[in-house]
Amino acid sequence: QVQLEESGGGSVQAGGSLRLSCAASGYKSGDYCMGWFRQAPGKEREGVAAVVISGGRPRYADSVKGRFTISPDKDKNTLYLQMNSLKPEDTAVYYCASSPLPRCSSGSWSRPYYTYWGQGTHVTVSS
Repeated sequence: QVQLEESGGGSVQAGGSLRLSCAASGYKSGDYCMGWFRQAPGKEREGVAAVVISGGRPRYADSVKGRFTISPDKDKNTLYLQMNSLKPEDTAVYYCASSPLPRCSSGSWSRPYYTYWGQGTHVTVSS
């Protein structure tokens, strides 16, 4: 059974930085797509970034390009999301997700692409 556990959320002022971590356990060897999603109050969950665990070209939502960096550590089965220049509109619960598929295709922006989800970590950005 695959399990995902996020950490690193918190409260920061606008312009600040946070780094989220997602530790994955229960995976066998091989490659798989992992992503970060977020859900703000009253809004639908949206994809933020995605990358295969072995590395490669990441995908980013337009709203976070140039500010967020997704990076995997295959040896540790851990996914990171470095968030810089945070804005109040980045306030949300951030979720880590994992797919059994070995690629992050265009479908990796949609929730059904992923099988496993973490419990989420809160990020609050104040102005």
